[in-house]
Amino acid sequence: QVQLLESGGGLVQAGGSLRLSCAASGRTFSDDTMGWFRWAPGKDREFVTLIMPYGASTLYADSVKGRFTISRDNAKNTVYLQMNSLKPEDTAVYYCAARRGIGGVLVTQYTYWGQGTQVTVSS
Repeated sequence: QVQLLESGGGLVQAGGSLRLSCAASGRTFSDDTMGWFRWAPGKDREFVTLIMPYGASTLYADSVKGRFTISRDNAKNTVYLQMNSLKPEDTAVYYCAARRGIGGVLVTQYTYWGQGTQVTVSS
């Protein structure tokens, strides 16, 4: 059974940092593009960042560029999201996703999803 399990969410003050992890199991994800999306109340689920297979390249939404960093450890089947200089508008449920392919910023392009982890940034 393929499973993505996020962890590391929580409550942090504006300007603080959090590191999210996404542990994959059930298959090898080294050939997959791994992405992070977020879903805030009243908004559509939005693309945050992705990392290509084997970490060849990354892509960030303009809203997080320079503050968030995605990385992966294929030996551990895990992807990370380091979030610095957090803002109240970053408050959302953050989801890890995987797809067998290159790139992809659309929700519909991803096959596997985690259950999400809540990130709350207080002002």
